[in-house]
Amino acid sequence: MSHDLPKAYDPTAIEDRWAEYWVHERLFDVPTPEGAPAAPVFTILLPPPNVTGRLHMGHMLNQTEMDILTRWRRMSGDLALWLPGTDHAGIATQLMVERQLASENSTRQELGREAFVERVWQWKQHYGGAILDQMKRLGASVDWSREYFTMDDNLSIAVREAFVRLHEQGLIYRGAYIVNWCPRCQTAISDLEVVHEEQQGKLWEINYPVIEEPGQYLTVATTRPETMLGDVAVAVNPDDERYKHLHGKRLRLPLVEREIPVITDAWVSADFGTGAVKVTPAHDPNDFTLGQRHGLPSVNVMDETAHINAEGGIYAGLDRYEARKRVLAALEAQGLLVAAKDHVNAIGKCDRCGTVVEPRLSTQWFIKIQPLADKAIAAVEQDYIKFTPEQYAKTYFEWMRNIHDWCISRQLWWGHRIPAWHCLTCKQITVARDTPATCSHCGGAELQQETDVLDTWFSSGLLPCSVFGWPHHTHAADVFYPTQLLVTGFDILFFWVARMIMLGCHFMLDMPMPDGSERMLKDAVPFREVYIHALVRDADRQKMSKTKGNVIDPIEIVSKYGTDAVRFTLAAMASPGTDIAFSEARTEGYRAFANKIWNAARFIFMNVDRAAEVGIVVDPYTLVNSFGPDEHDPIEARWIVSRLNNTATEVNKALEEYRFHEAANLVYQFFWGDFCDWYLEIVKLRLNFSESAGKQAIKSALTTLLSTFEAALRLLSPFMPFITEELWHAMYNGMPPAKSIALSRYPQPLEEALSAQVEADISILQDLIVTVRALRKDLDVPERQLVAIQVTASEKVQALMETNRSIIEKLARVTTIDFPAVWNLSSANTRTTANFTVGSPYEKPIDIAVERERLKKKLEQYEKMLVNAERQLGNEAFLAKAPEKVVSGLKKQASEAAMLRQETLDAIEKLEGLA
Repeated sequence: MSHDLPKAYDPTAIEDRWAEYWVHERLFDVPTPEGAPAAPVFTILLPPPNVTGRLHMGHMLNQTEMDILTRWRRMSGDLALWLPGTDHAGIATQLMVERQLASENSTRQELGREAFVERVWQWKQHYGGAILDQMKRLGASVDWSREYFTMDDNLSIAVREAFVRLHEQGLIYRGAYIVNWCPRCQTAISDLEVVHEEQQGKLWEINYPVIEEPGQYLTVATTRPETMLGDVAVAVNPDDERYKHLHGKRLRLPLVEREIPVITDAWVSADFGTGAVKVTPAHDPNDFTLGQRHGLPSVNVMDETAHINAEGGIYAGLDRYEARKRVLAALEAQGLLVAAKDHVNAIGKCDRCGTVVEPRLSTQWFIKIQPLADKAIAAVEQDYIKFTPEQYAKTYFEWMRNIHDWCISRQLWWGHRIPAWHCLTCKQITVARDTPATCSHCGGAELQQETDVLDTWFSSGLLPCSVFGWPHHTHAADVFYPTQLLVTGFDILFFWVARMIMLGCHFMLDMPMPDGSERMLKDAVPFREVYIHALVRDADRQKMSKTKGNVIDPIEIVSKYGTDAVRFTLAAMASPGTDIAFSEARTEGYRAFANKIWNAARFIFMNVDRAAEVGIVVDPYTLVNSFGPDEHDPIEARWIVSRLNNTATEVNKALEEYRFHEAANLVYQFFWGDFCDWYLEIVKLRLNFSESAGKQAIKSALTTLLSTFEAALRLLSPFMPFITEELWHAMYNGMPPAKSIALSRYPQPLEEALSAQVEADISILQDLIVTVRALRKDLDVPERQLVAIQVTASEKVQALMETNRSIIEKLARVTTIDFPAVWNLSSANTRTTANFTVGSPYEKPIDIAVERERLKKKLEQYEKMLVNAERQLGNEAFLAKAPEKVVSGLKKQASEAAMLRQETLDAIEKLEGLA
């Protein structure tokens, strides 16, 4: 057999090749089986990254965990399907293309809607696959034949159907409400797309003249004085004694000169500011609600770009912040600006572009959140969906029980256009699955489609129903729905996870089960489990951000250390519920781990080839996946197989419970510790190719060695897919029994291969070898020099050591092992453990002159310590004041110094005798 492995392990030489091979060979495609699947089904959906995205460390952690689980399930015999896709990311993608147009001195308005949308599609075709290409490079074992995009035709049909059904069910309505408005993106955005930042601001106090009481004023406080142009009232608490005389009276709105009433409402806090608040229903959500309660009008004084409109009078055309300056200057000039106090407030910014969000009255489309939320809550309450870590279920319930109606319209051109048509004749709206020819209300033919598009999360919220064919009843849905697991981050728990649960539970209840029976809630859920992964932080546990300059580019790290090392770092640190402090030092260590495995493979292959040269052939095709050696085999053969099976048991269990860190560290300890550090060193004793050596013994040793190594590669494969693929193919000389190690069987433990006794026996031998190594170091034995040892132990342990004398002699560098009846070694030359006492008669050759000088310096040191201690102990004044603890410490110091002084004097005297 020929094994061609380069001397040095170079991940760059193998990773691109295997990544391309896996995709080209379509190894992870999962065709929908005819009829019921023969194996358990494991379906997992990739949280679709934005089509504008590039891979970051959070993505890599998420995808590493999903890939480990999918590869493990596939190798364990499941029908494992991992679905990839990308999200059209309405706001982000439109922003990207608008920036591109700006660089060409153009705008989307100049292009027009149709041409702009076409331009976005072109951009998507050219740039949109970048993050998926990165996934391919990193070896994600997804089914690329099922790749989806949230604006694919089949998914668009699902989106339109969902909207129309919800509208028919009375769960979608259109109305004017306060929304978060981004003046830059010129669209409404959800609360979850607003990032709040605390900043130092001002709280301005302004006098509003009381019309019925000339010369009297009501002082209001505000953080946004420019919005006073849209004030329609001032509200006070009805129980606030300061203002009872003003109930029902009128105020003159400064600068605008509009008359506005003083109203009372218990919502107003008498303790905030002056206790009197201006009411601007078109520019504040609380004011909007208050205005509705009191039947107040709404005066919108800003346009979609946050400039003052015609309602703002002389301030029309000004940017909101310039208008603020002018308004404050005018108030001060009129003597109506009372005070400007420092005030810390939370400013909301658009998550996409960073622009300060403006609360704005706008006509939008909404989903009534009930009964969708109740079904989604019940699904988790009844354990149809489980969260890991469990604490996130509590967070989910808190959100879902306090949820508001969902604003699903966005004022964008890129996205799923809302299937609603406005009649220009009767002004009514027709919602339809297909473009209508006439108005459903008056029959008029002049229709204009709604210009708004749907919130991106509406279409992604229909996953995974839509990717399996909903609203149609498909065989793919029968086989793969519900999915088994969702792996995702906390940041989209409400954005996406909760919305998938709501929409999945709502719509899939109408789809019958594969046998035609009614689908119940437990089978309508989109997934059975949700695993929330940790956050990847920098080495100092700081959150990564471009502002801090501590963002780690996974592609750069991969280029430096290799994909396998980076994957293993993330897995080894991925403890549920604990953030990861990513460290390049750890990655460098796992790069060394890969190198260790590579060198082990070269050693193994070299010995297989040497054996073949003398007629000893070990055929890898005959290796048994899980095996138990004969009881007459050497102890190390029985031990390594037992350790392999024990490790397989623990790794399988850890992966079942998403304890990636435990699984990775178990594999690491087995491969580096048990296999490389111990087993390979012991088995070298058996690989003696001299003419006198028994060929059958060598073949048996090689068979166990090769079988264990092959199984260890399979054990490691989900964590380090590239190096294991390379070495597995090399083992079979490029003609393995399957196209990929990923399609082989994951090690499953055999009860009969386990041996607690053998593992305990090897543990004693290891303990002896480690103890002798430490003793050699303490005795300063030269590395190449062999020593004799003496051991006292129980008869059983002594017999164990006698039987395995060759292992001890080789690994501990020992010449002879004696078991004396009478012990005559000094304590300096012995070490004791629970199972034995071991010693060596080795005495290091002494340079008498050097040793005499060393002992004299020690003597001076001990005498000085003794003199100092006795001086203080002889001082009566000191003893009278010193604490008992100090005095007792000095006495102990004097006693120890006297003892050490005498030992040193004895050593000097003995040394003089040698001279």
